[in-house]
Amino acid sequence: MACGLTGLSTSAFGGADRERATRLEENIRICRRLWSEENVAFQGAFHTFEDVTVLPRPLQEPCSLWIASNPRPGSKVTERALRRVALLADGWMTVRMIPKTFAANGSKIQEFLQEEGRDRDAFPNMAYHNININPDRQAALKESKRFPDAYYGPVFTPDMVESWTAAGTPQQCVAHLRELAREGAQAITLRITGWDQKGQYQRMVNEVLPDVNG
Repeated sequence: MACGLTGLSTSAFGGADRERATRLEENIRICRRLWSEENVAFQGAFHTFEDVTVLPRPLQEPCSLWIASNPRPGSKVTERALRRVALLADGWMTVRMIPKTFAANGSKIQEFLQEEGRDRDAFPNMAYHNININPDRQAALKESKRFPDAYYGPVFTPDMVESWTAAGTPQQCVAHLRELAREGAQAITLRITGWDQKGQYQRMVNEVLPDVNG
């Protein structure tokens, strides 16, 4: 069992978006204690309580907690966001919307893990990535942009979609995923960004995945 926590917008709940990171850090500490202790007392910046026990607890002890984080390298929030992963998480999940960002951010996390005295080799990561198989690569990318635009809203540029998607023929998709693995992705979770979900799934399983690790 793995639990992932992300800092969702707090404005709809009466909080300020500038508090998202601090709230996330505090909530992670609360979860750690409630998943492992009884009669917990806690006093923080946002939550204060006494004598709280949560049952049933996760079967896994301790429960593996991953943080999804994909800051733009060099931005003001990058160091804090990636250091948070190294300090508080049991694994890192990310997306690659800019070429080479997986490698750049992964390298910083490895650096911070070493500073925290944690085992860098035992710290897992995962890339959340898109796939669209089509003999016409541009058609695959065009459909792949429509998919997240419909899901999230039109917030992704064509260049972001291209970096985030294994698109084109099976051979092109394999090459793209191998490149992501070379950047340091230990595992890749694939989302099909096409409307023919069954057909795309069958092609992915039969024509792409067998060759990714080849």
